[in-house]
Amino acid sequence: MCTVGNGGSHSHLTAAKTEVLVYHILLFIFSPLTVALNLVVIISVAHFRQLHTPTNLLLLSLAVSDLLVGLVLMPAGIHLQLSCWFLGDSMCSLYTFFAWWSVSASVGDMVLISVDRYVAICDPLHYTNKARAMRSHITSITAQRSGKAVANKSELKAARSLGVLVVVFLICFCPYYILTLTGNSFIPSLSSYMTFVMYLNSCVNPLIYSLFYPWFRKAVRLIFTLQILQSDSCDSTMV
Repeated sequence: MCTVGNGGSHSHLTAAKTEVLVYHILLFIFSPLTVALNLVVIISVAHFRQLHTPTNLLLLSLAVSDLLVGLVLMPAGIHLQLSCWFLGDSMCSLYTFFAWWSVSASVGDMVLISVDRYVAICDPLHYTNKARAMRSHITSITAQRSGKAVANKSELKAARSLGVLVVVFLICFCPYYILTLTGNSFIPSLSSYMTFVMYLNSCVNPLIYSLFYPWFRKAVRLIFTLQILQSDSCDSTMV
């Protein structure tokens, strides 16, 4: 009996070490990848003037919070799994603040993105060009008749793309909160992997941009070919 007990304990310990190792490998891979991808998004939207739209500025805000996840939360997650926290109360408070801020910012950005798409679809002409209110009544009527269909088509396409972003966000975040609300967060391995899935959303967002936004793919090409260093690159045609 003693031998069997020791064997079971040893197997359990080995399995636990394997789970921790896998978790560390995942974080080591995705932490720098998350930072790099979101840095590209930040540079793209901040540098190219044509991308300074309300929707893209919301994506910029989301990319900043995602960058902090890869830069702070993922490495801290590795540290927490490796050992007890020994960086002091100040760093613990700072980590807690970044964790709370990044999650709150992500949720807030998603809400604002949803509102932005709602307004853009319900009133596309007012959203895209407020200056039309200064034109004559006849010109405004003509513009509405000729441009409303095009505007609706463009905004619906953008809404579908951002809809995917919101759905992926919910898929990544809901398991962690369901686990917490049901009281199962005390299971170490399950809690760790649900936390990783939540962090993974910060890495997936830029990949969604690359699939649905031609301007992002063009920006990546200009950045990696160093054309962004040219003096007039900020005025490049992106859309």
